[in-house]
Amino acid sequence: MSLDIQILNQHSDFLESLLHSFLNEERKIALQKFEEKGFPTKKDEEYKYTNLKEITEKDYNFFPSEAHHITKEQLDELHLGKEHFDWIVFINGKLHKEYSNISIENAEFLTLNEALNDSAKKETFNQYFNTIASKDLAFTNLNLAYFNEGFFLKVPKNIVIEKPIHVFYISDSQEENTFYNTRNLLIVEAGAKVEVIESHHNFDESFVFTNSVTEIFTYQNAKADWHKLQNDSDTSYLVDHTFAKQERDSLTTVNTFSFGGKLVRNNLDFIHNGENINSFMNGITIIGKDQLVDHHTAVHHNTPNCESYQNYKGIYKDKSHGVFNGKVFVNKIAQKTNAYQQNNNILLDEGATIDTKPQLEIFADDVKCSHGCTVGQLNEDAMFYLRARGISKKEARALLLYAFANDAMQNIDIEPLKVKVSKLLAEKLEVNMEF
Repeated sequence: MSLDIQILNQHSDFLESLLHSFLNEERKIALQKFEEKGFPTKKDEEYKYTNLKEITEKDYNFFPSEAHHITKEQLDELHLGKEHFDWIVFINGKLHKEYSNISIENAEFLTLNEALNDSAKKETFNQYFNTIASKDLAFTNLNLAYFNEGFFLKVPKNIVIEKPIHVFYISDSQEENTFYNTRNLLIVEAGAKVEVIESHHNFDESFVFTNSVTEIFTYQNAKADWHKLQNDSDTSYLVDHTFAKQERDSLTTVNTFSFGGKLVRNNLDFIHNGENINSFMNGITIIGKDQLVDHHTAVHHNTPNCESYQNYKGIYKDKSHGVFNGKVFVNKIAQKTNAYQQNNNILLDEGATIDTKPQLEIFADDVKCSHGCTVGQLNEDAMFYLRARGISKKEARALLLYAFANDAMQNIDIEPLKVKVSKLLAEKLEVNMEF
């Protein structure tokens, strides 16, 4: 049975399983919108290079078993180091406080489920939830119809969260293919600062399909960094939509590091709502086999004197497939905009492919905007130079590829995360060396 039919058939049972009925009408409307649109196909311009049939023609369990066999040792392997981090762990769609560690003070930290069941928190929830996520997309409507749990953090004015927060979404001990809809909501008030790391992990041989939606609100003089560490198994599918709305003098960064997963689609929208805004989007993709990673980005420059920076690097092996479609929209009142967009790719094998399409739509006349892309192979002269100095071919290739990807890591403030990404680079390049 196709997934869209399963979605329509299971919704009544899903609503009955919830602990609250607060959003039931909104969920039903979202399901109707999803039914009208259906899943995107290759006939849709935004999905012309990404075929979702592999995902949508499987059967899924919508009610994952809560039982699991996750051990402390398995969780320790996922950590980037415990001493300087807080973390929150969701296993099979449920929060597990016994595996989580939260030392945050002066911040509203809870899960979405707790927010929906706490009347004191509903006002904040209503003010922000689903206000910037697109209501015209199949996956965002599907998420609204089916989300049950997720991460929620509101950082009050002028509060600096010292420790990065690592959010784990884990699937384990599921006998069937499993469908998750995760939701994240981050609110960073004026003058506040926070860093979040998000990662998904499937420990089963059965397939997992995760449909994730994240909304980020960054207020005046605030700073919000969201890092996506994607290194899941070959039995994992991820479709991610992230929406970031910024007010004047704010800085927001979304870094996306894609090393694993059978099919990964990252959709990223930045919305400018004030002057002197800075937005940073960086991505590193290294995949092989028959994996696919698709990055779709959009920056909406709606106000003057703002800057955006997009830097995506891709390394593709075997028969893997990469997609990059980056858009910059400059409103006619958004004078003095400075927008930079670059996508560079290296194909290591003849079977690897990349479809890249940087785009600018500019309606203002006093701007500085640039975009570009490159697709190529390793520089043979540089390889010869390193080989002539006694470096093996594999290590020489790894050094050149690390140098190629390195500038996409420059604005990572979390040193353990930078070390982790470097180790994953070495692992994916099949060398045993420290950068």
